[in-house]
This record gives sequence, C-alpha cells and structure tokens, in this order.
Amino acid sequence: MLVRRGAAYTIIKPEENQKFEKTLRLAEMEMMVDPKAEWKQLFDDAWRMERDYFYDPGMHGVNWNTVKDRYSKMLESALTREEVDFVIGEMIGELNASHTYHGGGDMERPNNKNVGYLGVDWLAEGKFYKIKTIIRGAAWDAATRSPLDQPGIDIKEGSYILAVNGMPITTDQEPYAFFTGLDKKTVELTYNSTPSFAGAKTAIVQTMDNEYQLRFLAWIEANRKRVDAATNGEVGYIYVPSTGRDGQEELTRQFNAQWDKKALVIDERFNSGGQIPDRFIEMLNRTPLAYFATRDGAAWPWPPFAHFGPKVMLMNGWSGSGGDAFPDYFRKKNLGPLIGTRTWGGLIGISGMPLLIDGGNITAPTFRMYNPDGSWFKEGHGVDPDIKVDEDLGLMSRGTDPQLERAIIEIKAALKSKGYSAPKTPGYEKRN
Repeated sequence: MLVRRGAAYTIIKPEENQKFEKTLRLAEMEMMVDPKAEWKQLFDDAWRMERDYFYDPGMHGVNWNTVKDRYSKMLESALTREEVDFVIGEMIGELNASHTYHGGGDMERPNNKNVGYLGVDWLAEGKFYKIKTIIRGAAWDAATRSPLDQPGIDIKEGSYILAVNGMPITTDQEPYAFFTGLDKKTVELTYNSTPSFAGAKTAIVQTMDNEYQLRFLAWIEANRKRVDAATNGEVGYIYVPSTGRDGQEELTRQFNAQWDKKALVIDERFNSGGQIPDRFIEMLNRTPLAYFATRDGAAWPWPPFAHFGPKVMLMNGWSGSGGDAFPDYFRKKNLGPLIGTRTWGGLIGISGMPLLIDGGNITAPTFRMYNPDGSWFKEGHGVDPDIKVDEDLGLMSRGTDPQLERAIIEIKAALKSKGYSAPKTPGYEKRN
C-alpha cells in the first residue's frame, strides 16, 4: 500500500504493525509524458465528471455525447495546455450553468516579481511623484495600516518621494516599477516637501505586499461616515463582502459595533458568495423576546446584540452565488427594500471535485436552489431590486455614490414610518 504522511510517502504491506519508514525519494523521480495523450485524458475526465455529478441527470437538455464528439475534434488542434483549458471551458459552458469553473494544471508560467506598496495614492507632478493621499481605515482598524501611517514616520500627504533605497524615482515610469521585488521589505525612502534632493530626509519603512485590505477598510469607513453624518448618527452601515469566512467575520464585527443604531444599511454589493447565508439572515432577523429591568442603567434587550429597527439592502450585478441568496432571503423575510441593480444570478452550487491528472481542476455544479413554492430560483437572471439605481462611475469618481445616497433617503423615510421604540419599563410592583 502507498501511504502518505504530510508530504512524505512510503510503501507498506497491508498487514498489522507496519512502520512509516523508508520514504520514497520523490525529488529524484522523473516521468515522461506524452502531452497529447495526457490532454485527451484531461478532456475525457472533465467530460465524465460533468456527466456523473452535474445536478441535472438530463444535463439541461444538452446531448452530452454529441458535445463530447464536437469538442474532441477541437481538442485535436490544441498545441498548448492553455488551449486545452480553453476547450474544456467551452465544453462545460454548453451546460449554461453558473459555477462551471476550470483552470490550473501543467501550465507554462512566466517568472513574476511582487511589488512593494506604501498604501498611498500617487500624484505625478512634473518629473516627480508626490503623495496625494495616505490611505487610512478606521481608527480602530489596527490590523492593516499604511507604512506611512506608523508611529515615528514623518512623511505627510503632499511630500515628494524622491528615491527608494537610493534609486531615484521619476515619472518616466509608473511609481510601482521602482518597488518591484520590494514587497514586505524594509526600505529607505528619500522624501522632501519640494521636488529637490537639497535638504531631503530619509525614513525607514516596511512595505506592504498588498493594499487590498487597507483600501477595503478605508472604503467601508468612508461609507459608514457618510451614513452616520447624513442621519445624525441614527443609522449604521454594514458591508458584507462575501457569504464565506471573511463575510461572516465582517458581518459579526460591524454588526456588534452598531446593533444599537435605530436603523441599518446592509451593503452586499460585490458580494462574492461562499456559503448559503441563512445564518446572516438569522442575525439580522432577531425579534425582541423580552427586556430586563436593572437597578442602574438602561434595560437589557433580549436577545442581546439584536437589531429591531428598519433595514435596507444595497446590491448590484457583482453580487453572486451566496450574494444572490442573501438579498433573496432578505426579501423573503421582509427585512426591507432591495436597492441597486439586479444580481448575478448563480445558485447552481458546487461542493468539490477530484483534481485532474496534471493537477488541473474543473467544477461540476451538484445542487440548485428552488423556492418553497416549487419554482426554480432565476438562474442567469438573479434577484431584481425593489428600487433600481444604476452605478454612476462619473459621480463615484468624484466621491458620490448614488446607490448609497438612495439608501440613505429610504432608510430615513423608514425611520419615520417603521421605526422601533423599546417599551418603557413598567411601574414597580408592590409585592408585600
């Protein structure tokens, strides 16, 4: 028997009291591969996996044998593994279903170098770059900060970054070109308040390898501040990026900080899905069961950390999979209006498949959502908004989010017509 422990393998007899020893020397193993023969196996396995695991045994009415015949002829002309992946993708695309993914395998991969980031917006001015904006999340988001937003760093917005590690930075190239290979490295920055090396100072910082989380948190905080300012602090803002682990973490983190607001704006635009979000809806749909009077302070609502006021939800065409189910369930529970644009429309889901022989992968969607009334979820169509508001990229580039602004209008109106007020503590009883 071939037995694996971590990255090591050994061969043992199928008997008791065997020991894991004499591991195989994998680093010296070689194998001759006939690419054309392997590609045919990849194609046949992909076709077979869809045939055997696709949720609909009728394959959405597609003649799956005919599909194999047609695309196997296309496969004969493939010259690279990338072209094989393209053929496989076109073949499973005939199913007209969401979550039909493909990729990986023995691809040719160029050498890449990562880039160091400073967590800033750059501004070109003549031959030099200056710091237009230092990106900052909320004051309490300490996990991710710009290298220029650290204690002891005196580089301010408007400063010119003249050199990194002594190498001059000019507008002959984009600024990131000068930080190639410097991700998560300690570097020396030369900076000045004027575009001149005369009187310039230096600072030692550690670069970031990715700015996504920093910019994500800054965007959330900007939206939260806008909602807070427009509603005199009465309405909270919660952004849910997915229905996977990061979405669960963000919903919990932001909800627990704002559950006591009078109303909530739930933003699930660009929600990338993940799991089925029934627990998300349960958290947002808690109703009051009791209040507990105390000697000092306000009464305790029960369940604690529950929000009983009005809500609205923002969504768009990049909200998909679990991001389709989230607004769909939000509507089914009558939690509030859906604002924005129609979602992606993909609720034929996946649950994992074996890898192909060269490490490549495909997915075979194995389950599809249908409604309690017996109708299918609108695959390929998605969830329609109650209030349609298109993205306006021109306005958004100037700092105005029309979908968010409409959410503010609707939630303020809901506060007047559907606001929730906790009951007053009843008069104390005489129980002598």
